[in-house]
Amino acid sequence: MRTLYLLAIATFMAPFFISCDTLSQVATNMPQTTRGTSTGTKTTGSSGTITQTEAATGIKQALSKGLNNSINTLSAQNGFLGDAVVKILMPQEAQQVEKTLRSIGMGSLVDNFITSLNKAAESAVKEAAPVFVNALSQMTVTDAFNILLGSQQDAATSFFKRTTSATLTAKFNPIVESALGKNNVSTYWTQLTTAYNNLPLSNQKIQTDLNAYVTQKAIDGLFVKVAQEELKIRQNIGNARSSGILDKVFGWVDQQK
Repeated sequence: MRTLYLLAIATFMAPFFISCDTLSQVATNMPQTTRGTSTGTKTTGSSGTITQTEAATGIKQALSKGLNNSINTLSAQNGFLGDAVVKILMPQEAQQVEKTLRSIGMGSLVDNFITSLNKAAESAVKEAAPVFVNALSQMTVTDAFNILLGSQQDAATSFFKRTTSATLTAKFNPIVESALGKNNVSTYWTQLTTAYNNLPLSNQKIQTDLNAYVTQKAIDGLFVKVAQEELKIRQNIGNARSSGILDKVFGWVDQQK
């Protein structure tokens, strides 16, 4: 159920990133199905009924809301930097570099570097919507109902992670590379590693593929947010079921448990 709900989010969030025609096509092509005891165009559960159209619409709205909120939140200024849960820190193998440089008064250089990493991730996340919409267009009715009625609280997030990670990596990588260049990350990284590697106490040179590192962190952070949005809708936290159709469809799912 929650997965269906996430599916809705992906479809309706697309207007912010792709054409309305594409979104309409995804919605129109989404197949119909039944769950529970089938009665014509209605899905009958232990309590009440919902039509197939209502189920599909509820899923699309839920997905649109969750995915759109996640992308908008992370692509905003300080979307990554200002959120401790997804903030991108120094690569693990370079954390000793940070500790050492801060101890000798070079903290501002480290801060500039970390800020640049997070800004690069913000730039990349803006391009996530079309990828999710494409995944949604390929989702089967079985996928949707498995997500909607599954026991996992992040079933929809897991579906998108499984079906979009490779595409997101390919799409994010050049954007991150460009952003790192614009934000002087390469320069900061060179300064940081050079300063550290020249210290008498450093016996091993630090080398990290920053592009791959930031790309993966951006994807990880995006799915953290998507999972949070999915949970809000599934548990109706803060009245997340903000429309009649969401309340009806997910209320019906609640009754199936």
